[in-house]
Amino acid sequence: MTIALGSLLAGAAQASDWSGFLQPMLAMVGLIIAQVISARLRKASDTFERIAQNEPLMLMRDGEILHDAMSKSRVAESDLIAKLREANVLDFSEVRAVVLETTGDVSVLHGEKLDERLIENVRSDPG
Repeated sequence: MTIALGSLLAGAAQASDWSGFLQPMLAMVGLIIAQVISARLRKASDTFERIAQNEPLMLMRDGEILHDAMSKSRVAESDLIAKLREANVLDFSEVRAVVLETTGDVSVLHGEKLDERLIENVRSDPG
């Protein structure tokens, strides 16, 4: 939403006539209305919430890459390895879990022991 609004605002700022200005502004209003409707539906309906909201997905567990989950979520192994480097992982055996969060971020949990409460809401199968 933020990226789309920023792109539309940039388009409106570069417009040389009124129609070139109004089109992105109307698109911005449409996006905001869609966002408000979606938020209200998610709040009012558990069914809509389940449909609209992703669940976190396990990509790696106890040093093993979960290739089915990687494939289903379209995360490349090279991207996973880059995230492991960012988290200062020196060996796959250090990794307790790698989670693809609902926001699209990747969380790397590594160390000696993992508190299972940290991953209790994470899907381990790609579904």
